[in-house]
Amino acid sequence: MAHILIIDDERSIRNVLKDILGNEGFKVDEASDGEEGLQKFKQNSYDLILCDIKMPKLDGLEFLDAVVAANSETPVIMISGHGNIETAVDAVKKGAYDYISKPPDLNRLLITIRNALDKTNLVKETKVLKRKVSKVQEIIGNSDAIKKIKETIDKVAPTDARVLITGENGTGKELVARWLHEKSLRNAGPIVEVNCAAIPSELIESELFGHEKGSFTSAIKQRVGKFEQANGGTLFLDEIGDMSLSAQAKVLRALQEGKITRVGGDKEINVDVRVVAATNKDLLKEVEEKQFRLDLYHRLGVILIHVPSLNQRLDDIPELVEKFLIDIAADYGQSPKAIDKKAIEALQAHSWSGNIRELRNVVERLIILSGKTIQADDVKNYVLP
Repeated sequence: MAHILIIDDERSIRNVLKDILGNEGFKVDEASDGEEGLQKFKQNSYDLILCDIKMPKLDGLEFLDAVVAANSETPVIMISGHGNIETAVDAVKKGAYDYISKPPDLNRLLITIRNALDKTNLVKETKVLKRKVSKVQEIIGNSDAIKKIKETIDKVAPTDARVLITGENGTGKELVARWLHEKSLRNAGPIVEVNCAAIPSELIESELFGHEKGSFTSAIKQRVGKFEQANGGTLFLDEIGDMSLSAQAKVLRALQEGKITRVGGDKEINVDVRVVAATNKDLLKEVEEKQFRLDLYHRLGVILIHVPSLNQRLDDIPELVEKFLIDIAADYGQSPKAIDKKAIEALQAHSWSGNIRELRNVVERLIILSGKTIQADDVKNYVLP
């Protein structure tokens, strides 16, 4: 249900418009002058605004200027008397969606409102889609650890050196891998991700190297594996510490020889792949416990990049929160909420076991449950146990 604000100093006009729009299923607020309308605009999120031009205290053009200055995407339809048509045209040039003459033609009014709402929805959907298909998100932060990671990526990415990324769950290891690919000479090729922890051990070899038809019971057709899919690009082996020992042996051979063999096949296939791996485990400890091959560890770890936990980079929280406020608001088709300085301090005092992923979820929760500005009490009520 669209939420519409009517601003007009004539009560009769407001009443007529409110009744008509209410019958059409819209939620309607009203204001008797531009000053009251601006106050409601700042306090609430509206899908559309109908605004008279000639009003006391703050006229329609001044109200429009305030909406435009706020970078709001809310469409404003100006309502003008016959003597104000030129002014209404000027308002459209300044950013109003359209204008309606008084007394309003109700059919034209409803058509204009629906067109404005449709356009707004399309703009919001387009922005969300653009964000979803954009290549790589930015690495946010200016702490010493993040600066070092960015510098390492810049040095290592143009080479074909294999990289092992370590760090706790939710710290952003995948983002580092994607930037290594994006800044590499292989960025025109694919980056193919394999979550080794999510694939059953009996299927990991088929997933990585593919299989021939009939090689096992459910192999009803030939399958191309991830190594072949990533040919000419980057293969990202996430949670490599959870890979079975038998699959580790085959990955080691592929790295040594640049060749793979599909499960159930005998033909060697050349592959040109850069491998980037990531894990939240201590692989040297896994080696001691005979759960990970030492030779594979050395093959993968030509370059080591450790991504710190969020608790080790608390100074980056204000910048991360600001980024999440903008991104999540864009996903919801809303204007970003403000956050109080004390609320930021409360977030910095929190222990982040889930790291960046947890912080993003918390910001989304605060956007949904808090008021216009996120306060320290909101953090206390909705974040802290």
